Amino acid sequence: MSSKESCRTELRAAIRQLSDRCLYSASKWAGEQLVGIELDPAKFTPSNTRFQRGSSSIRRRFRTNEITLTPIAGVSYVSTPVMEEDDAVDGDFYLLAKSYFDCREYRRAAHVLRDQNGKKSIFLRCYALFLAGEKRKEEEIIELEGPLGKSDAVNRELVALERELLMLRKNGSIDPFCLYMYGLVLKEKGSENLARTVLVESVNSYPWNWSAWSELQSLCTTVDILNSLPLNNHWMKDFFLASAYLELRMHNDSLAKYEYLQGTFSFSNYIQAQIAKAQYNLRDFDQVEAIFEDLMRNDPYRVEDMDMYSNVLYAKESFSALSYLAHRVFLTDKYRPESCCIMGNYYSLKGQHEKSIMYFRRALKLNKKFLSAWTLIGHEYVEMKNTAAAVEAYRRAVDVNPCDYRAWYGLGQAYEMMGMPLYALNYFRKSVFLQPGDSRLWIAMAQCYEKEELHMLEDAIKCYRRAVNCNDTEAIALHQLAKLNAELGRAEEAAFYYKKDLERMEAEEREGQNMVEALVFLATHCKTQKRFEEAEVYCTRLMDYKGPEKEMAKSLLRAIRIARSGFPSTDVEHFPP
Repeated sequence: MSSKESCRTELRAAIRQLSDRCLYSASKWAGEQLVGIELDPAKFTPSNTRFQRGSSSIRRRFRTNEITLTPIAGVSYVSTPVMEEDDAVDGDFYLLAKSYFDCREYRRAAHVLRDQNGKKSIFLRCYALFLAGEKRKEEEIIELEGPLGKSDAVNRELVALERELLMLRKNGSIDPFCLYMYGLVLKEKGSENLARTVLVESVNSYPWNWSAWSELQSLCTTVDILNSLPLNNHWMKDFFLASAYLELRMHNDSLAKYEYLQGTFSFSNYIQAQIAKAQYNLRDFDQVEAIFEDLMRNDPYRVEDMDMYSNVLYAKESFSALSYLAHRVFLTDKYRPESCCIMGNYYSLKGQHEKSIMYFRRALKLNKKFLSAWTLIGHEYVEMKNTAAAVEAYRRAVDVNPCDYRAWYGLGQAYEMMGMPLYALNYFRKSVFLQPGDSRLWIAMAQCYEKEELHMLEDAIKCYRRAVNCNDTEAIALHQLAKLNAELGRAEEAAFYYKKDLERMEAEEREGQNMVEALVFLATHCKTQKRFEEAEVYCTRLMDYKGPEKEMAKSLLRAIRIARSGFPSTDVEHFPP
């Protein structure tokens, strides 16, 4: 059996088992990968396969090297374990409980299974109790919430569940799904080390439960933790590592992993969306837009990850495209957090910030831990000059994900607006630590150092240099480096940066005050250094401008002619850089 056929067989079995265990999100994920496996052209002709809808263009665009072998080929993977089923033990009670579970009557489902000892029944009972506790916790949050929904409510079922699952694990009668449940309970209680150990046991025993991999990933906050996990070398591990690299900001490594996985899962919309995430974090917005356009053609009713697409359209100010996307997701499913965030971005781009906040709040009502909504609502409050609410929103975003550099950056901006540069500097440092390749963060920190209260110009210069090395697309850092070096009396360094800034402006065909300032300084500096020919070139260019710039150029040219003639200059005006 070929590796692709083996993947199909395993995923089909996984979908049945995951659906039977009511792990619907994991089942959906497995289904997407199953459909994404490239079909055998010998068995499937273009007339009876759905993969003729432009997907080949995706493959051509995003593979750096054409892969002729599947990811499985040439790699030694462990054999896939087979789970034993116990349908006979569960019988009609399990079917009744599953029906209650599907209707979200979790306590009724748990009550029906109170005397059942089958492994599926034990798992479903524990899972139902856990969700019942989560449901009650959400109700308490609504009842006790503060201004932005903060509450100390906890899941009251965790203690009893931990006790029962610990006993099952000690007796050796626990199955991979109950191990997943145990790991989830431990994570919620804050026992992260033990939760990692238990979840590793679960995924090694049953690798197809993507929900277990996702919980394990959330506990891998550093690369060292990730590398220390004793994971079996199963092909599902590649999906896990690719996703974990993305969360740990190892974007190029993640991109390489996903391109590698495309060798088998050529038409997986999930993989395309993950590639878009990596490109988004690398700030390649044109590429991200192209990927999402293909995704929308291939899966027109997709809502997952589309809020990221709306962020790209917002950044590019593509109003018509964002309007079309908002209309599309609104008709598909308007009560999804992603849909609400897209609507929020749409109204924000229109300048209707109050209405934008209304939609972001709606997203948070649907999912309190929807990180994007907390960050975006903070941005809107900054736009409205409501810094106190912005700070609270950003802090909630940090509570959800301490590795979200956008929230730390937002906190820095808010405190800078409040005239508290030391606090702002602290948060900018955290954002730069998490995203060292973003020039905007280095520029924000440099501007904070420049504040009158701090006036730490040397540190500002270091930050601007880092911004230049991080490809400062807004061309702020070079000009500021030139100005600061001139202010500190370092004429040669200032001239170097003014010249680089001038070359960049010429290449991008940009005009403006920055160009005038660069030409004036370089002309004056070259005259002082007696590089008269070079000074005349800059003065000639200044003659093209009207107003005081032209008069400056004339005066400098007179001074240059006098200096060349050997006569002392007594009446020449001197212009500061």
